[in-house]
Amino acid sequence: MTMRTEQEMMELILSCARQDERIRVVGMNGSRTNPKAPRDRFQDYDIVYLVTAMKPFIEDQRWLEHFGNRIIMQTPDAMSLFPSAFKDRFGYLMLFEDANRIDLTLMPLNALNNYLHSDTLIKILLDKDGQTANLPEPKDQHYWVKKPSPAYFSDCCNEFWWVSAYIVKGLCRQELLYAAEHLSIIRKELLRMFSWKIGTETDFSVNMGPCYKYMNTYLPLKTWEKLLKTFRADTAEHIQEALFVCHDLFKEAAAAVADRLNFQLPDYDEKVQRYTAEHLPKAP
Repeated sequence: MTMRTEQEMMELILSCARQDERIRVVGMNGSRTNPKAPRDRFQDYDIVYLVTAMKPFIEDQRWLEHFGNRIIMQTPDAMSLFPSAFKDRFGYLMLFEDANRIDLTLMPLNALNNYLHSDTLIKILLDKDGQTANLPEPKDQHYWVKKPSPAYFSDCCNEFWWVSAYIVKGLCRQELLYAAEHLSIIRKELLRMFSWKIGTETDFSVNMGPCYKYMNTYLPLKTWEKLLKTFRADTAEHIQEALFVCHDLFKEAAAAVADRLNFQLPDYDEKVQRYTAEHLPKAP
């Protein structure tokens, strides 16, 4: 199936709103409104319809057929296993047979002001009542790496080194799923520390993207290659090697952040490394 063009998708999104008087404002955010985001065919259409009443749209979902044949749809605000934290919106995440994807959110019209102030990447596509005049041009500053406080820095270090001991325990017991799960936890803190290090190098004016997906453009190639090795967790040997690599990378990144922000480094990192070395052989 031929993939519909951006122009065709935008016309589809807007025509639905034009034809329905209950839809008063159409907004878009995400990568398609971010001038710095790379463009490709996998970009979602992150759309918000601000409506006079949400209940009729939710109770009768035949209106969604306007957008085409779906492969799959998720309604996160109606899920039980993964309950939503939002009470004033209802989302439809739709993947279509032509590989286009629309993440469409309904919001009540009286939430317009909150919506306009919720994100710096919002672009208004349609405003039937002229309520959104003088909205600034989309910028990604809302998503820039935030400068950490001394407490945040300390907590990140503590979580990283504390959870490292769980990986040692899991490896010694040959509980690989347990060890691998805790490896993912310390890697999360490593990525956080890397983002702060990059922030200190860029005056905290860059966006790492969801799941740090743009981080590779800011890391030295050798560091990036080492980081990728920490995702190998299919054997005890790979998990152990990943643990040692995480230790080395974290110490280097934390030292750089502490130096540039005048933070205090913890005194237990080397103690944890000694504990690790005592119970696990040095990775080859």
